[in-house]
Amino acid sequence: MIHFSIDSAYRKLNIQTLLKKAAEVTLIGDGNGVGDLTLVLTGDKKIKELNKQFRGIDMPTDVLSFPTESRQKGTHYLGDVIISVPRAKDQSKEAGHSLNEELVLLAVHGVLHLLGYDHSDAAGKAEMWKAQEAILRKLGVNLDVDLAVAFYPHH
Repeated sequence: MIHFSIDSAYRKLNIQTLLKKAAEVTLIGDGNGVGDLTLVLTGDKKIKELNKQFRGIDMPTDVLSFPTESRQKGTHYLGDVIISVPRAKDQSKEAGHSLNEELVLLAVHGVLHLLGYDHSDAAGKAEMWKAQEAILRKLGVNLDVDLAVAFYPHH
């Protein structure tokens, strides 16, 4: 099950259905297909606090993923994906695509991190970007992932 926590300022986006589908397709595309997670839409202030607390970086970022410690077979809680709507708005403008497309990209990216993908080295990045592109294609979102992620402050 995909849970949502959306700051009141962003509820009017009415994007839950689209982001739920993005998370579900990501889980299925990974071959896992099961697992609960929470997608959080928030602002720069909250994500900056989390980024400083957990990564030691005192600035806002676009997406943070917090996987749970326990990884068991069967349905289980995978973790939380926190997305900054203001960062997504800025990045979508810079990359020349819609806010919805950027939010889908960030949701897919964050869920892939919950599933254990990492882009800290070239091989991991290649694997994650390949998975990300395949999932976005399934969702009908045609973005140049390398261009889109060039704007990520954490990449």
